[in-house]
Amino acid sequence: MTGTQTAGRRYGGRDAAQRQQERRTRLVQAGLDLFGTAGYASASVKQVCSRAGLTERYFYESFRDREDLLAGVYNELIATISAETAQAAAAAAPDVDAQLRAGLEVFIRTLAGDARMARLVLIEVVGASPRLEVRRREVLHEFAAMVAAVVGPLPDPEASSSRLTMTAMSLVGGVNELLVDWTLGHQNATVEELIDLCCTLFIAAYRAISDQP
Repeated sequence: MTGTQTAGRRYGGRDAAQRQQERRTRLVQAGLDLFGTAGYASASVKQVCSRAGLTERYFYESFRDREDLLAGVYNELIATISAETAQAAAAAAPDVDAQLRAGLEVFIRTLAGDARMARLVLIEVVGASPRLEVRRREVLHEFAAMVAAVVGPLPDPEASSSRLTMTAMSLVGGVNELLVDWTLGHQNATVEELIDLCCTLFIAAYRAISDQP
């Protein structure tokens, strides 16, 4: 192998795939910064590249267009939030009340702790494109399934499936809309108050559908 070929394959101890991944990570971070502050509609590919310190050539190496970047950022954030929420709930097992509280606390604190993340996940993806609307609905169903897995199965197997699914979706949708309202400044609650309220609702719903005293 010649020196030229070696240089083409590795640079600074990193191969081409590693360097491309690093550039993608910088673009994702720049997307979070801009979409989460200026907003998706106001941030151009050129601005993203400038924030990332890369040319547009490298943008199109990883993403088809601005919408593709928004989807990429959103999916990475959701993957992180989902994993951390599930891990917290699992660590509190087997007590269902404790699992619900642990999962909700991590979910709410993660979003409330980063205004950029909250704006992108809760607001900027809404109506951004048909593709992202489909994905956003999938995410709601994924979190509802997570709640259902913690709560279920219910004592009555015949009624449990639809009842549990609808209840979980109602709770997840409610939390989502409450956090949208809070992010937009329409609610003055502290993060602790948000967590306590959501825990109260989730645990009350669990009691009701499981017919526990």
